[in-house]
Amino acid sequence: MKNKIIFFLLFFLILSSCIGSASQGLFGTGVSIAFDPRTVGTQIDDSIMHKSLATRLTLLQKNYLFSLKTKVLDGRIFLTGKVDTPEEKLQITKLAWETKGARSVKNDIKIKEEFNFKQSAKDFLITSQLRAAMILSKEIKSSNYQIDTHKKKIYIYGIALTEEEKKEVLFEAKEILDVEDIIASILLLKNLRIQKN
Repeated sequence: MKNKIIFFLLFFLILSSCIGSASQGLFGTGVSIAFDPRTVGTQIDDSIMHKSLATRLTLLQKNYLFSLKTKVLDGRIFLTGKVDTPEEKLQITKLAWETKGARSVKNDIKIKEEFNFKQSAKDFLITSQLRAAMILSKEIKSSNYQIDTHKKKIYIYGIALTEEEKKEVLFEAKEILDVEDIIASILLLKNLRIQKN
């Protein structure tokens, strides 16, 4: 009898901490569970995903605990903060996609460095050209990709529905002038471990 009481108290404590974390809004404002449009089950799932991702990021690098922020809403992961290199940003995005139950990842992490207007303008132009080419292509579902350009290097992360789509994305990237390198992390849909809802 005593063990059952202890078990239920622990279960209630874990459950209440999950719901409490999940009830925070996207921008950190508290939201009452009664007004949250997500079901309690979805809130708990989001909270578990959030804690799992936060733990894995901290294990990857301890300072991510303070330099990065993560939010999970209905299986959609939002990342913000600052890192030192584009490679770190790509690795974090990859880690987020590997979180069980992830439906999408929005990465707004910034790269720390001194601002250079001329370089930023060139990078923005390269990103815009590739984004436009992907939108105009009938073979590419452009909304499945995230593009970053840093010092004339294009970083592409996303999900290709087919191997042909993946090749088309890389082809479009190679066609853009002034690009020095293409770093792509494109997953095929058939290889994903995302839960279907």
